[in-house]
Amino acid sequence: MKLLLRLSILLASLFIFSLPSSYSCNSKDENTLLQIKKSFNNPQLLSSWSPETDCCTNWTGIECTNGRVTLLSMAKDNNLVGHIPDQIGDLLELQSLEMSYLNLTGNIPRTITKLKYLDFLFLKWNRLSGPIPDYISELKNVTFIDLSYNKFTGPVPGWLTQMPKLQTFQIDNNSLTGSIPNSFGSFVGNVPNLFLSNNKLSGKIPESLSKIDFQAVVLSGNSFTGDGSMLFGGNKRTVQVDLSRNRFEFDLSKVKFGKSMALLDLSHNRIFGKLPWELTQLRLQRFNVSYNRLCGKIPRGGQLQSFEQYEFSHNRCLCGKPLKKAC
Repeated sequence: MKLLLRLSILLASLFIFSLPSSYSCNSKDENTLLQIKKSFNNPQLLSSWSPETDCCTNWTGIECTNGRVTLLSMAKDNNLVGHIPDQIGDLLELQSLEMSYLNLTGNIPRTITKLKYLDFLFLKWNRLSGPIPDYISELKNVTFIDLSYNKFTGPVPGWLTQMPKLQTFQIDNNSLTGSIPNSFGSFVGNVPNLFLSNNKLSGKIPESLSKIDFQAVVLSGNSFTGDGSMLFGGNKRTVQVDLSRNRFEFDLSKVKFGKSMALLDLSHNRIFGKLPWELTQLRLQRFNVSYNRLCGKIPRGGQLQSFEQYEFSHNRCLCGKPLKKAC
């Protein structure tokens, strides 16, 4: 009887271990990854990608769920050159794609639209160029796009408003031109954080943006003009606004700030008026109004006196602490 029991346990164990592992790499995904490796001329960065090992457990930069590749991360290799391969679109279960700090050129291939489950897209610090393709708007599940530090040209894409789950769009340090689309006054889903700094953007901010409650909007290092005050509002939940190094011109004393404002940089503009007392009610972590045309006494209280002199310097007639100039 004991012999039969042991035999039954042995047979059951053999049956279990003969089943395909839920973690073993899908053969189609493995072949796709090997094609991607080949397209980059088998770089050292991908040396662990060997058909003799399992891609889900042994390959650098790969994560799987139930045997399907859901994350591909390639980063920090200046020797890796080439285009983003078309085969990237054959990783049909991919949720996170990172190809950053490489030497990629060209543009984003249309095959990326096959990635219906893609959530995160990181392509920063490359040499990608050309207009940002409008077919990226077909990626309806994407929440985070980072294309910063590339060579993209053309306008800020108006189709961002049609991406219902987008939470953050970073395109800083590129060569985009034109202004912010008027369509940014209405988003079909989330209002995303916008990082557009250090491009070649210009013109006025559309009035339609006065209705939008951005959590973060960074426009520094461009050539925007006119009134930027519509980005503020007493009832808004904005945390960060950076309008520095532009040519904005508006009366700061008339601006109302939401209580959540923590990061505020208005330096290097043509902003005039006085610093509003309401600034003393904010829990500011960063604050800079230098190189403007502000006047009057710096309100006492809150965090204002904790900032450095240079963050108030080079204005028309500001006075009071932390400046040495008395009122």
